[in-house]
Amino acid sequence: MLKRGFIAGIAMALGCTLVKAELVGEVDTAFRWLGKDDRVVIEAYDDPKVQGVTCYVSRARTGGIKGTVGLAEDRAEASIACRQVAESLHFLEKLPRQEDVFTERMSILFKRLHVVRVVDSKRNSLIYLTYSDKLIEGSPQNSISAVPVPHKKSIPVK
Repeated sequence: MLKRGFIAGIAMALGCTLVKAELVGEVDTAFRWLGKDDRVVIEAYDDPKVQGVTCYVSRARTGGIKGTVGLAEDRAEASIACRQVAESLHFLEKLPRQEDVFTERMSILFKRLHVVRVVDSKRNSLIYLTYSDKLIEGSPQNSISAVPVPHKKSIPVK
């Protein structure tokens, strides 16, 4: 526990964000004779700069032998729902107006899933957008979710 906190502290001091998805659940969508089945996974991401906000992302994961060893390319579609999961929100630092909060590899090379946080100061809300990109051709498939910030609290923006 102490070691994990030390590593996280160093990463934050260096300006890095160590965010790891937590698998919440999964459902099989297609049977594969060899390797894992194709499935839809639900992962939770806690916002590293806003304590009390968790984003739930569902997306397809390719199975088979390639998927089992990490060589398959997952589909570009994803869905997101972000919620306030604590009694109150706590901002660890000032937030940029737009920031790539989480990224995760979707293929061995060049394809990534992104979750971007956008601050809507006028409406006192945090908007989260998920999309995927590829080195040559990204995907217009996207999904958004918004978390309202209580009126008594304002969002600290850089």
